[in-house]
Amino acid sequence: MEQDNIIRMNHPLVLHKISRLRDVNTGTNEFRKLVSEIAMLMGYEALRDLPVEEISVTTPIEECMTPALAGKKLAVVPILRAGLGMVEGILALVPSAKVGHIGLYRDEETHIPHEYYCKLPDAIEERTIVVVDPMLATGGSGSAAVSFIKKHGGKHIKFLAIIAAPEGVKRLMEDHPDITLYVGTVDKGLTEQAYIRPGLGDAGDRIFGTI
Repeated sequence: MEQDNIIRMNHPLVLHKISRLRDVNTGTNEFRKLVSEIAMLMGYEALRDLPVEEISVTTPIEECMTPALAGKKLAVVPILRAGLGMVEGILALVPSAKVGHIGLYRDEETHIPHEYYCKLPDAIEERTIVVVDPMLATGGSGSAAVSFIKKHGGKHIKFLAIIAAPEGVKRLMEDHPDITLYVGTVDKGLTEQAYIRPGLGDAGDRIFGTI
């Protein structure tokens, strides 16, 4: 599983906040804040290679050339609905980023993902694309989302998942070896119902209080 394009986030703050997410006693408000904070910490690492260009800025002292983000910048694409919880954290870093959405639902028996919505920013082929979903379980939804983005012309794709199962990591990276995966932690595996164990339950339900 160790590959150059699989980045595990071993920062103490990320690991601590994931532990708080796991706790069944963590309420909706705190859970939502933690997801956003973890997304921001992961985004800081994932966006370290954004392209920059030198621009002229006048300081109170003198004019100088200084780096600024270049080109079409960033597109954040959450996988609905749990991925929405990570968007604010990324936008805190890059407020000018465009936001797309991919809607998938998983068949409860076959666990196969089905698309019901896909809307991406313009000039998607020129942007760095950050796909966000708190959980990477079987990898089916994540792989399908990346495939949809590629069909629309997306090329520079990063995937951020807070908690992943080994099965999901394997599936996503086998299907899309050209992307980079940033993951907070990799858990033991999946239950018979395809939930990550020990995991944190249903991220969407816990983010939106629909348990």
